[in-house]
Amino acid sequence: MPTVLCIDDEPAVGVVVEHALNELGHEPVLATSVEDGLKIVNRQPVDLIISDFRMPSATGLDLLDHLKEMGFEIPVIIMTGYSSIENAVLSMRHGAVDYLTKPLRQEALRIAVANAIEVARLRRENEQFRRELESLQGPSAIVGESPALKQVLDTIAAVAPTRATVLLEGESGTGKELFARLIHTRSGRPGQLVTINCAALPEGLVESALFGHERGAFTGATQRTQGAFERAHQGTLLLDEISEMRLDLQAKLLRAIQEQEFERVGGHQPIKVNVRIVATTNRDLAAEAEAGRFRRDLYFRLSVVPIRTPALRERAEDIPLLVEHFVRHAAHQMGTRPPVVPPETVAYLQQLPWPGNVRELANAVERAVILNRDRSGRLLPEAFGAVRPAPGLAAPTSAAPAGAPPATFNLRELEEYTIRRALEATGGHRARAAELLGISERTLRNKLNVRPCDASLGGS
Repeated sequence: MPTVLCIDDEPAVGVVVEHALNELGHEPVLATSVEDGLKIVNRQPVDLIISDFRMPSATGLDLLDHLKEMGFEIPVIIMTGYSSIENAVLSMRHGAVDYLTKPLRQEALRIAVANAIEVARLRRENEQFRRELESLQGPSAIVGESPALKQVLDTIAAVAPTRATVLLEGESGTGKELFARLIHTRSGRPGQLVTINCAALPEGLVESALFGHERGAFTGATQRTQGAFERAHQGTLLLDEISEMRLDLQAKLLRAIQEQEFERVGGHQPIKVNVRIVATTNRDLAAEAEAGRFRRDLYFRLSVVPIRTPALRERAEDIPLLVEHFVRHAAHQMGTRPPVVPPETVAYLQQLPWPGNVRELANAVERAVILNRDRSGRLLPEAFGAVRPAPGLAAPTSAAPAGAPPATFNLRELEEYTIRRALEATGGHRARAAELLGISERTLRNKLNVRPCDASLGGS
């Protein structure tokens, strides 16, 4: 039985509406002011609100604005004795689903309530569908409507069906691997997507990981093993963080890409493949090639179609959608109801710099949802580290879990602070922290190993 809240400062009107709602099979709840009505909404589920337009302390428009600020999506019908087009237009602009004039007619009220209840039902179904879809997509869905993101997606739509090699360049945390997966999904290639993280592989095993090896090729090679090129036949090979690959191996990689042919380590038989190459880097690969740290011929071969993934600061208008997506996913993982994210929280998050981009935002939202202690079910700015500025001081521009940067020019102290923040932003994940820092995981491990006093930083 739907619960319908009627707000009117005239008790006689409330009695009439209550009688009509009872006849329609609904459960009526009465309030004589917007303030009392909002208390009821906070206390119990409400499927529909019928509110007077003019009331002494707060109007029906105030009610609509308050509901929006509080994150409630309850359909509202506005009624008034002051019939005017202006009031109707104002009500609709503020979010009302319908508009009735007094004295109320039973049939008009019946139709308006039935339509509004149907709107509420459709909203619930859409919400359930979105949750189910997100549970399938996980936290890694590509979310957003900004021009910068649309430009990337348009380019991917054009290049995906071709065999062209794609180079995804962008800062750490911008979703380069997600875009690579999208390219493969839309390519229509029957083979699988195989990923090689060039920064995470031990130096002596990179060639074997790419091309495979024969039995006895080296100590420990007890059987023939396929490499990434072989496994990616008829599919896509993603070379993640390609800038970390050694120069001597880049020549072999170039030949394999150009000829679509290679030999296993310890083998002499050429193996032909049909592999589409996608590479990613968080560095300026053209500058790396110019400086001699990356082969120019390989750079030109990889960058047939270069795509730059935008930083989060370049698509700040996507933050509300991203936050909503990450909140719902985190709550789904916890088996709880998603907290409401009020506008002030979204505004606060939009002003932060997010050096770790979408990945940092996702981690921050997940942490906030897990640790949220607000009993009203709202995710306030304080959940993300926001503090009230002291008189005369500007509000902080970034929430830094590791505290404020040390007031020093000592490079070691600054480096330790930066590493600590990167690890906290990634939940202690070394590989992701290394990406945020723009260094290899091996370099990060070395830096952590020389800091015995910071052993607590070394999560994996």
